[in-house]
Amino acid sequence: MRAVVQRVREAAVTVEGAAVGAIGVGLLVLLGVSESDTEREMRWLADKVAGLRIFPDQDDKMSRSLSDVDGSLLVVSQFTLYGSVRRGLRPDFQRAAGREAAEALYEAFSARCRSKGIRTETGAFGAHMMVSLVNWGPVTLILDTDEVMVGGE
Repeated sequence: MRAVVQRVREAAVTVEGAAVGAIGVGLLVLLGVSESDTEREMRWLADKVAGLRIFPDQDDKMSRSLSDVDGSLLVVSQFTLYGSVRRGLRPDFQRAAGREAAEALYEAFSARCRSKGIRTETGAFGAHMMVSLVNWGPVTLILDTDEVMVGGE
């Protein structure tokens, strides 16, 4: 799984002009699922995102988590995170999971974050969405389970 995580002051998703998800202070998570991802990767990534300490403390050091700042998550499915432009200029999405598998892990990711007490909003899976945000910092991290998970994690 891949996630692009952005610390935000606010973020929102609309589909055909209608709001489907919005948050104030928190994290916007663009989430991609690969064909090889399982519940193991989903659990690891959800736990990592939920626990990230990237909000400033009184000394302006990144040491506070979502729960410390009463922040929220906005999770948006983004299969294009698995687009490869290794050859040519048109992206190849062969590594992206199929719709059914990707949607199941996307929903499970959001549910796991909710189970940790984090207010979690979502986009509309598979829809053409308009995402707006006020990036705070800016702070943007890229997490890829293929690169960071090791051994039994």
